[in-house]
Amino acid sequence: MPVVTLQRVAAAFEGPPVFEEVSFCVAPGETRILLGPVGCGKSVLLKLILGLLRPAAGSVQLFGEEIAHLPEEALFPLRARAGMVFQEGALFDSLTVRDNVGYQLLQERRPDAEIDARVREALRFVGLEQTFALFPSSLSGGMRRRVAIARALIHRPELILYDSPTGGLDPVTSETILELIVKQRDVRATPALVVTHRLQDAFALCTHRFDSEQGRMVPLAGGETHPTTTFLMLNEGRLIFDGSLRELLGSRDPFVREFLE
Repeated sequence: MPVVTLQRVAAAFEGPPVFEEVSFCVAPGETRILLGPVGCGKSVLLKLILGLLRPAAGSVQLFGEEIAHLPEEALFPLRARAGMVFQEGALFDSLTVRDNVGYQLLQERRPDAEIDARVREALRFVGLEQTFALFPSSLSGGMRRRVAIARALIHRPELILYDSPTGGLDPVTSETILELIVKQRDVRATPALVVTHRLQDAFALCTHRFDSEQGRMVPLAGGETHPTTTFLMLNEGRLIFDGSLRELLGSRDPFVREFLE
């Protein structure tokens, strides 16, 4: 069963629809990269998947359950099964890294020893265990983004949504973030939807794997592409592409061609 299924979904606020007739799914173990120009509704789509916004039409299923009309209380346990990495990280400046990463566990009133252990595990995964007692103001932009990823991983999620995870970062730091996404995909096989408008990031995710022995991201051999990493593209309110990297590069759609150039 897909972890996410959208069928003929539309989103609208005041004025013209943001998008309409959007249909796709995210299968277990699959990473889907959502491309499109700035302002085409990519972030709105993520909020629909978590039930933070309601669709104007269509069906949104999360972990097999229709959520479009669920009351807020019924959405809590479904959201707890997913992790979200927001644009710019969205950390609480007044809380330590420990309390930011373990925020949900604190809300659940888990024992301090359990919170400490789970937070350290998540920070270790992103290579930042040494920041446990620090405040976000003392961290670089890239470190804050890695802390945000650790927060998304704290519940060992069954789905991760990344909203422009490398936005505003320099190339070296961006590669570190991409490496963490690839690590989560290849080591834990967590399904994911990655929103970006940066082609270089999208291609890196599709053409690399995580080498556990070397502890880093390496290119796939022979120009291969990752078998469970595929692409979606939004433009002018429509989903105009759904397929593999090879199919994307071979598309004859005029906007796809322009976007790739």
